[in-house]
Amino acid sequence: MTGMAQTASPLSVSSLAQLTLSLLAIVALIVALSWALKRFKLAAPRGSGEISVLDELSVGPRDRIVLIRVGESQLLIGISAAGMVPLTPLAVPIVLKGGPPAPAFAERLRDFMRRPGSPA
Repeated sequence: MTGMAQTASPLSVSSLAQLTLSLLAIVALIVALSWALKRFKLAAPRGSGEISVLDELSVGPRDRIVLIRVGESQLLIGISAAGMVPLTPLAVPIVLKGGPPAPAFAERLRDFMRRPGSPA
């Protein structure tokens, strides 16, 4: 019986190490994709009810000004690391330039993957 080859145990150290590395790679990929979606604002448009974010402007690394719609009125809110500060309610609502509708997630991801410098 010395001629029979030994089969590797499914619970061997090398199998467990390979499984652990594969799981870590998947978790790292999920974290990287969520960071990219947040960083490049590829997430779905926010707000479809009575409260929605109409526009935002970054004024610093952690500071931004956000225009929100609540019902029929609009408000400017300052957001920083210290918290949120209501800047002013607008007496006359701002009419935003109508752009094309936001593309679906799959289309935005496809466009992101086609950018120069991106993998694949």
